[in-house]
Amino acid sequence: MARQEYDCLTMLRQYNLVGSPHHVIRPLGLSRDINGVLAVEYYSGEEFSHAIARATQQRDDAHLYWRLKALAYFLATLHNRTANGATVEFDPECRYFDTIVGRLRKARRIGQRDIAELSTLRDRWRQRRRCAGPARSGCTGMRPRRTSCSATAWMSRRSTGAHEARGPDVRRRRVAGELQHAFMRDSGDRHRAEQFIGHFFWEYSSHFPDREKTFESIAARAPYYMALNLLRIARNDYIGQDYGTRLVSQAKRLLQPA
Repeated sequence: MARQEYDCLTMLRQYNLVGSPHHVIRPLGLSRDINGVLAVEYYSGEEFSHAIARATQQRDDAHLYWRLKALAYFLATLHNRTANGATVEFDPECRYFDTIVGRLRKARRIGQRDIAELSTLRDRWRQRRRCAGPARSGCTGMRPRRTSCSATAWMSRRSTGAHEARGPDVRRRRVAGELQHAFMRDSGDRHRAEQFIGHFFWEYSSHFPDREKTFESIAARAPYYMALNLLRIARNDYIGQDYGTRLVSQAKRLLQPA
């Protein structure tokens, strides 16, 4: 994983994501012998998770809106500079969905009835996604160390596990999933996240020629990836059983046909 991080950061810097307004942290080296440690340049600033906490715990909504706008700009720039014109195949996404469901079963977070229901919902989404997907990025997702200024590994492994090179859908929807998780966990109100998720998608869409069409396309696919992210979080052993059940239930709601 350290090598993956190192290569990813190196590659992104080759796309001129250095300096203002989007600075990808420079990797300095890694050591397999020291627990796979990765050394990166120091960059002062606020982690994105702290901006979320200011909204969920202190109701500082304006600060999170600002950070999400900057993050949307970064991810749109990342997509536009790395898109290769290919389309995203949905079958690998379904196989990954099955992997997560299998881990939830192994962790005894879900039973056979849950597995059957999730599998049915997965197949409905597979049928909907038979059409071509969006242009695929050529790199893994990233996370801003200082939003709009600096970037390092995108999602905290503590909450979501190691990331994969899975295209722009995942980066955007993972942000949305993390927002919903944070509001569910910290305030008990998943609905409060919706205004921030909509704002993030709308700001992201502003960096493409047809803003409204882009927004509609993103919003239509968002529930699947948001649900997948909640299921990823629910599999972790630091998540309590009750809250894990809530995460799985919310994932099922998101996967239901509109």
